[in-house]
Amino acid sequence: MFNVKKHIPNTITCCNLISGCIATYYAFLGDFRLALLFIIIGAVFDFFDGMSARLLGVSSPIGKELDSLADDITFGFAPSAIVFSYLCTFHIHLPFVPFLAFVMAAFSALRLAKFNLDERQALGFIGLPTPANALFWGSLIVGLHDSGFTFDGLEWVILAGTFLSCYLLIAEIPMFALKFKHWGWKGNEIKYIFVLSCVPILLLLGITGFAAIIAWYVILSIASHKSTPKSV
Repeated sequence: MFNVKKHIPNTITCCNLISGCIATYYAFLGDFRLALLFIIIGAVFDFFDGMSARLLGVSSPIGKELDSLADDITFGFAPSAIVFSYLCTFHIHLPFVPFLAFVMAAFSALRLAKFNLDERQALGFIGLPTPANALFWGSLIVGLHDSGFTFDGLEWVILAGTFLSCYLLIAEIPMFALKFKHWGWKGNEIKYIFVLSCVPILLLLGITGFAAIIAWYVILSIASHKSTPKSV
């Protein structure tokens, strides 16, 4: 007998993958707003596929592998395509330079593979999550492109930023997740500070605020890790 319930999470995961493919298509067209929109839609599907698998009790090894594949398309390849297309708008004398953006897709795949094998990431993350990285680049490029903001050497700053994000994806840096064991202030200080600060950032910066929020998330994660007493 065909078990419909068993296929619901994988179907949602495939919707994530398809969203990533559409985002990549619009990225190559230079329509960065629609590319970002489909990355966000993919993130919504990514949130619900895991939730549905747990609620329905139908988690499976193939679902885990399919999820990583979909995530690398939506949160690895699609943002790389956005950066690639944006770099192509500059008059760079070295034609291979924009293609370096796709290194980020490779590091996203590596980060996802590490996540699948790392048992330390149940309540937090080690390294920057791929959806956060994708949201950063998508919103940043949309903001830069729509505003027309530029300066001499911006393309090299963007390229340096992609390599920095590649490092952050696989770095052994603990980063907090918005998971609450309780709703009290103690123990959740960093999470509440982060959530409360997101609203004014978005009101002030608009869509580019998402990039600022991700940068703020990384800074808070590093700061909170540095301030945590080391066990002897």
